[in-house]
Amino acid sequence: MSPARADIENDIEQTLGLVPSFFDGIPDELLEAEWTLFKRFEFEETHIPPKYKQLMGVALHSYTHCHYCSLFHAAAAKLNGATDEEIQEAVHFAKHSAGWSTYLNGTRQDYDQFASELEKVGAYLAG
Repeated sequence: MSPARADIENDIEQTLGLVPSFFDGIPDELLEAEWTLFKRFEFEETHIPPKYKQLMGVALHSYTHCHYCSLFHAAAAKLNGATDEEIQEAVHFAKHSAGWSTYLNGTRQDYDQFASELEKVGAYLAG
């Protein structure tokens, strides 16, 4: 193990309590970049608060059917204060949104008309 990898794995362990095995396969030259992004988006305050990022992850991976990511994001959402009801709502929102996407793309709605109508709706709702 390279000294740089040992330092990064030490940071992972300090953050998570262990170095999860899924980091093992990441090449030495990519580990620092992958860990930096992982830590930033999964644990740090960014423009989107952690609870909402994790609920987005719940919704996204309900749709992608990634069991690993669904488990991770549901647990992380709860650690960040999400309730079971909020997690269920995120899943239902993903189902709802994916259904509309299927319909709009499948029926080949005119994109320019859609954008124009959306702009009008936004102006109306803004008052």
